[in-house]
Amino acid sequence: MCRVCGCGDEVGHSHDAGHHHDHNHPQTRRISLETDLLAKNDRLATALRDRLVHDQIAAFNLIGAPGAGKTTLLEHTIRALADISISVIEGDQATDNDARRIAATGCRVVQVNTGAGCHLDATMIERGLAELAPSARSLVLVENVGNLVCPALFDLGERAKIVVMSVTEGEDKPLKYPHVFRAASVLVLTKADLLPHVDVDPARCIENARRINPNLEVFPVSATRGNGLAEWCGWLRAQIGGAR
Repeated sequence: MCRVCGCGDEVGHSHDAGHHHDHNHPQTRRISLETDLLAKNDRLATALRDRLVHDQIAAFNLIGAPGAGKTTLLEHTIRALADISISVIEGDQATDNDARRIAATGCRVVQVNTGAGCHLDATMIERGLAELAPSARSLVLVENVGNLVCPALFDLGERAKIVVMSVTEGEDKPLKYPHVFRAASVLVLTKADLLPHVDVDPARCIENARRINPNLEVFPVSATRGNGLAEWCGWLRAQIGGAR
């Protein structure tokens, strides 16, 4: 359960047993508190976005399920864009495993552990940026906690959200989790090299994603084989040119 956005709580349940006295549930107060927290997050995210634009830094929020291939994509992306200054904020509930993998590429990285939390928020990004101190005209790539629900709700001050989805997750994933696909600007369809071994039609997956978001840019990629990596990295490189 996310203690901030309230997912996992039983909302709207009834204890009606033929009596009508007030149970005085704290539901209204909980909703008000969540609204206040989201508004505070959005204010900080807006300030971060303004600062990043001023400093000519392009920041992107990578969202995907556990095992979608986010860290592997980042490793190969960093190596392919060796001439660009890149900083990474790694989000996980526990361990620094992914941060150590990113550090092995020579990239500056900070690990953010959320404990029981299921997403990063703008305060965590602010602290990460303070530690990384990214240079002007650089990329900041945020790997959010593995989750397709809560991370979609939280603005981190990023230029855009990027959904990372593997072909093994099935054609209907965009229809099951529409909010994140609606909020995103890009879909990176990973593990394309596994298509001969799974009963998935990538065209159908892309069609479903664009039913939710017709403007979604899509990059089918096999990070380990290098297929599609040039197109994906070309898109990122163009964002540096538009970092003003």
